[in-house]
Amino acid sequence: MQKRPTYSIEAVDNALQLLQLLRDGGALRLKDAAAELGVAPSTAHRLLAMLVYRGFAVQDENRRYVPGQAMGVGPAGLSWTRLLRDIAQPHMELLSAQLDETVNLMVRVGTKVRFLATVEGSNVLRIGDRQGTVMPADKTSGGKAMLAELEPSMIEQLFRSHNAEIGGDTIPDAGYPAFLRELDSIRGNGFAANFEGTEEGVSALGMALHNRDGHVVGALSVATPATRFRKVFDAGLVAALRSTCRQVEIDIAANPAQPEH
Repeated sequence: MQKRPTYSIEAVDNALQLLQLLRDGGALRLKDAAAELGVAPSTAHRLLAMLVYRGFAVQDENRRYVPGQAMGVGPAGLSWTRLLRDIAQPHMELLSAQLDETVNLMVRVGTKVRFLATVEGSNVLRIGDRQGTVMPADKTSGGKAMLAELEPSMIEQLFRSHNAEIGGDTIPDAGYPAFLRELDSIRGNGFAANFEGTEEGVSALGMALHNRDGHVVGALSVATPATRFRKVFDAGLVAALRSTCRQVEIDIAANPAQPEH
């Protein structure tokens, strides 16, 4: 039995208890969460809202809270993610200042992408911080940009194998040919787009990042409110993102401990 820390932080402890309740129970109503923690429903709601924001919970059609994408995800197992983030951060800040939009850095782990860093724009209406969020790679712009550089056999293994079926990652027969055509288009264009594929009202453009050997090590994306995407795109979004990715890749190549494939 672990001893309770002397200086425990109640809000943190409550959030961790909610994670345990979701993990072990599978579904949780707001009133039950409040009762389990011995707090007011408004307090439980704020805690659950943060778990939803970070991807550890979602609400189903019955307004119950159920485990989110990030709940069952283990460590990335990539030793160089901190290095990649440190290299990309200043370039992300410059791009965000140039466009006044939100810039994200992500890596792919299997069929998911993990957001390593976010630099938000200053617009009142903007896309918020996604750092730590886990999303399906085939739905995000950066994820699709990375998937487009895989061999067809790997795409088949990720989304059409028995393991994909077990993990709930299978792309249905009806949608698979269109998905492959989209990947072909991404390879030709050098970028991928996401039009409200992950979140309502959010659009994004993503490009893959490579190390000095030409292997994909991550991706950058620029996320905007869907209503503003066309304006940002027409103002030179592709060129600006491509230039930033190139600068990040130059710095990756110059680093003795470059991120690996």
